[in-house]
Amino acid sequence: MRKITTRAQVSSVGRTGHAGRHRHRPPFLPAPRHHAQKKTGYATEQDRADVLMRRLAWFEAQPDLDPDRLVFIDETWASTAIARTHGRAPRGERLRIGVPFGHWQTTTFVAGLRLSGIVAPMVLDGPINQRAFDAYVDQILVHELKPGDIVIMDNLSSHKSPAVRTAIKAAGAELRFLPPYSPDFNPIENAFAKLKPLLRKAAERTVDGLWRTIGSLIDLFTPAECANFFTPAGYEPE
Repeated sequence: MRKITTRAQVSSVGRTGHAGRHRHRPPFLPAPRHHAQKKTGYATEQDRADVLMRRLAWFEAQPDLDPDRLVFIDETWASTAIARTHGRAPRGERLRIGVPFGHWQTTTFVAGLRLSGIVAPMVLDGPINQRAFDAYVDQILVHELKPGDIVIMDNLSSHKSPAVRTAIKAAGAELRFLPPYSPDFNPIENAFAKLKPLLRKAAERTVDGLWRTIGSLIDLFTPAECANFFTPAGYEPE
C-alpha cells in the first residue's frame, strides 16, 4: 500500500487542481510558475503539515456543501477614530487629516452571511467575549436559521461554548468550524473588506453615529453581491 504523505498530496493537488476531480487549484498552494506578483500576506501557520492537511480536507469537501444552506459567522471591528488612508493633495505636499488620538472607542460588529445577504447583525461596545457571543447566538442568530442550515465559523474560543452548540442544534442547524488559520475559506471576510472602506469614508466620531452607519451600510449589500463573495472562497452558487 502506497503511503500518502503531505508532500505527495500537495504535489497531486498542485498538478491537477483537485485529487480525483476537475477543480481549480487551491489558492493556498504554491503557484505552478514563477513570475512577478504583488505580495499577499498569509498566516505562515498554514504551512504546518497538520494545518495543511485540514485545509486540504476542507477544500475537497467544499463541492459537497450546498451554498443555499450555509451561514458564515465572523466579527470585525470599527472605531470612532477610523478614517480614510488616502486622499488628494497638491503634488509634493503632505496630506494631513485630523483623527482622535486620545479619546476614541472601539465597536465590534458580528454578523452572518448567506447567499441572500447579511443576516443577524449585532454591534457591541468594545471587544466581544464568551458571554456576549453566547447571547448573540441565542437571541439573534438562531432566529435567522432554518432546519438543515450549516453554520460555519472560525476556531475562536468564544465560538466553542456548549451554549453555542446547543442553541444552533435546537434551531435544527449544524455547527462546523473552519480549519485553523483559514479566513480565506470564509466569504464574509470579503464582505468586511468592502465594509471597512465605507466606514473609513463615513469617519463617524461618536459610537451612536458609528452604529447607525453600520446599520445603513449593510443594507447596501445586495443578494447578487453577497453571492459573489462566496465564489473566491471556494463555494460555487448555482
